[in-house]
Amino acid sequence: MSSRTIALVAHDHKKAELLEWVKQHIDTLRPFRIVATGTTGALIHDNTGLEVHRFKSGPLGGDQQIGALIADGNLDGLFFFWDPLNPAPHDPDVKALLRLCSVWNVPVACSPATADLIVTSPLFSDPSHLRKVPNYGK
Repeated sequence: MSSRTIALVAHDHKKAELLEWVKQHIDTLRPFRIVATGTTGALIHDNTGLEVHRFKSGPLGGDQQIGALIADGNLDGLFFFWDPLNPAPHDPDVKALLRLCSVWNVPVACSPATADLIVTSPLFSDPSHLRKVPNYGK
């Protein structure tokens, strides 16, 4: 299995959309280590057979667990289909997760259109491609 890791996350009203997107790109996603928040991970695994490491549900800390992967340099991409029309009680966690992606230069897609652009890029499937990681130790 690849050491490259991607995270799949979706708010309740976006889970079906993420599942459909995963099915469309399953062969491209298969080589990656996939992590997800709890319910989303179970949905993806149960409907695609992909191996998915499931963290806690987002509101119960799953967003922070994925954030820790980003901060530790262990996440290569985040596909987070969030629902901008239905605020969630853990919105500050969502904002923090998206902020960490910007801080550590991790590609993030919040919609199927952006996710399509990322996974169809030749760089996405190129294991020799290394994204530039900022050095904040200066």
